[in-house]
Amino acid sequence: TQHTFFNESFMDELAHEAGRDPYDFRMALLKDKPRHRAVLRLAAEKAGYGGTLREGHAFGLAVQQSFETIVAEVLEVSLDEDNRPRVHKVTCAVDCGRVVNPRIAESQVHGAALWGLEGALFGEITIEEGRVAQSNFHDYRVLHLAEAPPVEVHFVPSTEAPSGLGEPGT
Repeated sequence: TQHTFFNESFMDELAHEAGRDPYDFRMALLKDKPRHRAVLRLAAEKAGYGGTLREGHAFGLAVQQSFETIVAEVLEVSLDEDNRPRVHKVTCAVDCGRVVNPRIAESQVHGAALWGLEGALFGEITIEEGRVAQSNFHDYRVLHLAEAPPVEVHFVPSTEAPSGLGEPGT
């Protein structure tokens, strides 16, 4: 799942270079992937992608497949007064096949999205004198509950066999 960050960041660079909207660019590349398109479309619709945002806000999006599960996420973001990214909302759409227990599935995706956000915003391990400097949560920055943005999770109805939900939401 860590490759998604790099792959999707590069996809945004390609869309920018082509002068295309990132959503439209991805949808065109996924023309032969109906499940991926359905997930990306649902996430974009539920997030209001392409709609009017407050000044200084923008959308970011990504779609990926891992453990036979397809996930798309759309984030509403801005920069704070120190020019650091701030995430205001995360909208997830998931095709994990048949959802066996909706509440547990939603919790898995919700937690994975926040865990991934924590890593993207604060994940840093430093090495001092050949050793990891951080030893526990007192000196490793984690996402605090008060900093966590709202996370919406939507499932694409599917008749496929159930698939993984641990890492895909990350």
